[in-house]
Amino acid sequence: MKKTLIKNAKIVNEGSILIGDVLIEGAFIAEIAPSIAVANFEGTVIDANQHYLVPGAIDDQVHFREPGLTHKGTIASESRAAVAGGITSFIEQPNTVPNAVTQELLEQKYQIAAETSYANYSFMMGGTNDNLDEILKTNPRNVAGLKLFLGSSTGNMLVDNPETLEKIFSNTKMLIAVHCEDEATIKSNLEKYKATYGEDIPITAHHLIRSEDACYLSSSKAIELAKKTGARLHVFHLSTAKEMELFTNKIPLEDKQITAEVCVHHLWFSNEDYSTKGNFIKWNPAVKTSHDREVLWEALLDDRIDVIATDHAPHTLEEKQNVYTKAPSGGPLVQHAVVALFEAFHQGKISIEKIVEKMCHNPAKIFKIEKRGFIREGYYADLVLVNPMSPWTVSKENIAYFCKWSPFEGQTFTSKITHTFVNGELVYEKDSVKEARHGMRLLFNR
Repeated sequence: MKKTLIKNAKIVNEGSILIGDVLIEGAFIAEIAPSIAVANFEGTVIDANQHYLVPGAIDDQVHFREPGLTHKGTIASESRAAVAGGITSFIEQPNTVPNAVTQELLEQKYQIAAETSYANYSFMMGGTNDNLDEILKTNPRNVAGLKLFLGSSTGNMLVDNPETLEKIFSNTKMLIAVHCEDEATIKSNLEKYKATYGEDIPITAHHLIRSEDACYLSSSKAIELAKKTGARLHVFHLSTAKEMELFTNKIPLEDKQITAEVCVHHLWFSNEDYSTKGNFIKWNPAVKTSHDREVLWEALLDDRIDVIATDHAPHTLEEKQNVYTKAPSGGPLVQHAVVALFEAFHQGKISIEKIVEKMCHNPAKIFKIEKRGFIREGYYADLVLVNPMSPWTVSKENIAYFCKWSPFEGQTFTSKITHTFVNGELVYEKDSVKEARHGMRLLFNR
């Protein structure tokens, strides 16, 4: 059995940081101790030099574009970028082409990942106005959950029939993850700006078109319905201060029926950045004001928000350079999310223990992922070493995304991912991803 010994690491796990060693045997963590003897050890020894050893991040919301949109990215290309960024597991969304709204189409994505993914993987089943029978066939043991778009999306994935929504919420026992933006509000706002500007609306209006009211109206309705039906609800990519009124920190995460996520871009950018970043920070929901960003940080730190994710959604440079109404929303983030949060640590905004809680522990808890998200003996060895003081600048030359651009281009990060392990295999080292794919299908304790 292959063995790797990581020596002299600052092990970050479950709210504490301890200097020690970690022994990997095969795919699993075999031992964690202050010191593990090297004498007569038959295997690879890595001196961590007191860099931080953290669990591999679990990104609960990505769009890796396969099948049907592979000119933007593939499961192979984007999972490769993910492990370079310290993300070892991902949950991908159903708005590919065709939409993953039947069991057959969903399983086809798993088959692609089994052959091509560098990281561990799961895929959301997609809900529509007319596929409740397919939803109810979903196996909770090996599928992360159900995704509903309550705002516009690819294909036939807008779920806007109130009766259908209530049936879905009432009948599925799986976690329901939602994209919350009110379609009618957005359409009304868009028509007003089109009347003034035509198709070439200034990007600085994006957060006014996909507005605070559009977000709050939709998320408040989803939460009201979850409370009425007892559904297990997880609200994706929250972006406004107003929505933070809807969530609580007064009960333990394990007891919450309604949980919340924020994405890196909503914590990093504000509407003031539209003038320099343009469509490259055009996301749905939109990046809002600096006040919204400040309150999102407050809610993250006081545990109203439970998870940090990326909503990684690459598009080509050509697509992003279109006029506002034709430029798609979304951007690539998996390679830079962890180091962006470490940058926030250096800025005094968040502790490393809290980063690990929100990017590793809590996704594992919320989705009940089996044996991942923690540095524990007997758990899969999904591990990441981070050098906290190794500055580097994002450039075209070091971007791993298939689309070859990043909203972080030109940004200098203080910290650097040095090693990534997936299921005990060293898959990233010395700025290079090894061409061996060790990702496994995630399983869930439910």
